[in-house]
Amino acid sequence: MNLTKRLLMSLALVLPVTTAAQSISQSQIEQFKSMPRAQQEALARQYGVDLDSITGSVSQQSQRPKNVNVVEPVDAISDEERERARQEQDDNEEQDRKNGGLKPYGYDLFAGSPTTFAPVTEIPIPNDYTLGPGDVLRVQLWGKENQQLELPVSRDGTISFPQAGPQSVAGLSFDEARQQIKKLVSEQYIGVQASVTLGELRSMRVFVLGEARNAGSYTVSSLSTITNALYVSGGIKRTGSLRKIQHKRDGELIGELDLYDLLLAGDTSDDNRLQPGDVIFIPPVGDRVGIEGEVYRPALYELKNDTNLQELVNLAGGLTPQAYPQLVRIERNNDDFLRIIAEANLTTPKGRQAKVKPGDRIEVASISDITGQYMEVKGAATRPGRYAWVPGMRVSSVIQSLDNDLLREADKRYAAIVRTDPETDTVSVINLRLRQALDNPGGENDILLQEKDQFLIFADEGKVSAKSQDRNDTMTERSALNNDASNGEHKGANSGTRNRAKNVSVTESKESNKVDYSRFSREALFAPVLQRLKAQARPGAPQQTIEVTGPVRYPGEYPLPASRQVSDAIYVAGGLKDSASLYTAELARFGVDEEGTGETRIISLNLKAVMKGQASAALKSRDRLLIKSIPEFAQAKTIELDGEVRYPGQYTIRNGETLRDVIERAGGLTDNAFPEGAIFTREKLRQLEAQRLREAEERLQSDLVGVQLEGDDFGGQNAERSQQVRDLLEEVQSSRPVGRMVINLAEVVESDDYQPIRLQDGDTLTVPTIPQAVSVFGEVQFPTSHLHSEGLTVDDYLERSGGPTRQADEERVYVVKADGSVMLPEKSRWFGGRSQQLAPGDTIIVPIDVDRLNQLELWSNVSQIVYQMALGAAAVGNL
Repeated sequence: MNLTKRLLMSLALVLPVTTAAQSISQSQIEQFKSMPRAQQEALARQYGVDLDSITGSVSQQSQRPKNVNVVEPVDAISDEERERARQEQDDNEEQDRKNGGLKPYGYDLFAGSPTTFAPVTEIPIPNDYTLGPGDVLRVQLWGKENQQLELPVSRDGTISFPQAGPQSVAGLSFDEARQQIKKLVSEQYIGVQASVTLGELRSMRVFVLGEARNAGSYTVSSLSTITNALYVSGGIKRTGSLRKIQHKRDGELIGELDLYDLLLAGDTSDDNRLQPGDVIFIPPVGDRVGIEGEVYRPALYELKNDTNLQELVNLAGGLTPQAYPQLVRIERNNDDFLRIIAEANLTTPKGRQAKVKPGDRIEVASISDITGQYMEVKGAATRPGRYAWVPGMRVSSVIQSLDNDLLREADKRYAAIVRTDPETDTVSVINLRLRQALDNPGGENDILLQEKDQFLIFADEGKVSAKSQDRNDTMTERSALNNDASNGEHKGANSGTRNRAKNVSVTESKESNKVDYSRFSREALFAPVLQRLKAQARPGAPQQTIEVTGPVRYPGEYPLPASRQVSDAIYVAGGLKDSASLYTAELARFGVDEEGTGETRIISLNLKAVMKGQASAALKSRDRLLIKSIPEFAQAKTIELDGEVRYPGQYTIRNGETLRDVIERAGGLTDNAFPEGAIFTREKLRQLEAQRLREAEERLQSDLVGVQLEGDDFGGQNAERSQQVRDLLEEVQSSRPVGRMVINLAEVVESDDYQPIRLQDGDTLTVPTIPQAVSVFGEVQFPTSHLHSEGLTVDDYLERSGGPTRQADEERVYVVKADGSVMLPEKSRWFGGRSQQLAPGDTIIVPIDVDRLNQLELWSNVSQIVYQMALGAAAVGNL
């Protein structure tokens, strides 16, 4: 009772200061807990102690302590440590490069080291576990008396058992301590049984030294083993040994761990449990040997004792099915420190028992590729690859169905067989009419295949192009549907259309990415064959190639057909296009004359007779066959008639046809036509104007840079000039070429003496209606158009537009007539006098005063180009 009072007095003194009653021993708390609840409450009231605080402190002490970080988290390491880790990684990569990419085996085991080390407490406790200070025994009593006890092992190695006093358990195994407690309960308590388990385990400090990544002392669980401590320390550096990890206690070696046993066989028998103060020492790495090639785990392996070649192969996981064990290359240092190569045969006992030496680099060779009894299908086939060859095999044995065995885009008319002569190792090409071969199995075209034949299936580029076009059209249509669905008011109704369009787009996009048909073109599949044919050419055996050009489906270079017939060469090139001329063709033949000099002969062919078999022309090496096109075949040349013509539209023109002829075909001009203002444009002239605009733009940009480099002067004139040049440059950049040619349409239609205008493809004629306005452009106050009035002069129209601006050049004012011709000043200020009258459709141009801009003639020319193009565009737009 005195002990209980002292306990409560100490609790009364401690609890107001601390919340955990850390000065009270666990045995005193256990004694207080063993008292009845009523007595606990009475004593607590007597000494003014909060019972909940006591039981709360007791429960806190019985809780499992939180894990302590014994290894710094990655994000908490210092910059110096991070730099050291980066330098170590760089050193390892450099060492791997020196070793030919081989890495030391086993060190990746610690690549995922934990940032904290959680004590191992959730596993069954072995019976031979040795108890020590810090361990907690949990004793459950049941029967006549029910009670749960937690008995910590004190520093003196005892536990305080209620009503039995201290019991020494330190140094006992868990099984011995359990039997001892059960015996004690059976003797002290009648009708009570006990169950003993381990609660909290003690922690202990061990040392990890040597070539550890982070050598030092670590606090670990009492159940920890050598590998647990290695993980805590971050693993082993590459300079450390994996096969001779030493376990020391009190300075004596008590065990040695070979991690290869763990990695290769899962053997943990040497992974001893640690005791407080134990030392794990990692010595430097031993001798290493590299092995690569056809083994499952190519790497650098650390040797232990004497190792033969078979044992090393076993360490590397054994040989792969592609290994050639009869040839194992061993690269090693001889006695003179020179690298030499030796060979071993793993199929013989001597080869398997061959000793490996430190620094050896061993390579297990691969078996050779398939060398015989096969034929190969390449190209646009459903199942390309190598097939077993048997004597008597034909084309129909490999390709049985054009629909099932070939891709939809395959050329089903023509295929090629590349054959290798086994005696001379030279190749030749056999052309095959594929459809005819399958239509008549065993027939003339169903060719017998030989060993190592290559069967080339080509893509029909016409089908591929058509499919791509269809896909583009579908994608465009789906895109339009998506836009309509997203912009329309009926969003609910359009959502289904939009989703369907999206699904179709995704499906077609995936399908388009499946096959690259360019790999199956004649050019791609024949490329290595042509290279081989050229390489095997020699005197007396010229290269067997020809070239077919002109309107054939697939022009290019091809192997010389075995038949040497022109018709077969055309068949290989995909056949003739409809634009091919059947009347004549040319065959260019390269040979050597009697003096040994190269010469070229041109042979004319009647292609129609050749294709019908009525004439023959044998092809030779390097012949070049030119198929000629029908002159101007299907070349539609058109002219666009617009405006005031009887039947406007796009007309097809014949060679030499004139503008007058086409106007007559169009029914002539209407009664409202204004032929004086007709605009005739030509594509070639438009291209020429575009080129002039580009040149003017480049010159203006250069002049603008020059003006800006001069800087600002006193009056700010340079800044004003720079702005004027910039404005003119913007006008040039915004101008669009028209390509107008000045003609007198009235004379074209009515006069036989007027020069005929021969038409070209892309010409356009726009005939406006009778105008009523006169326009004023350029440097005037208000550029605009005025209603034409009889008797008004140029001066009158300028006054109606507000007069010239300050930067106008009044001496160079000119008039552009409705037909595009220009009237320039002659003697007086205004074109022949102020009394000169203007006609409807005329345009007055007031140019800029280029003398104010350093008298750059270029700017004057540019301004005229811009105004002329603006006039043409305005005239077309006013129709």
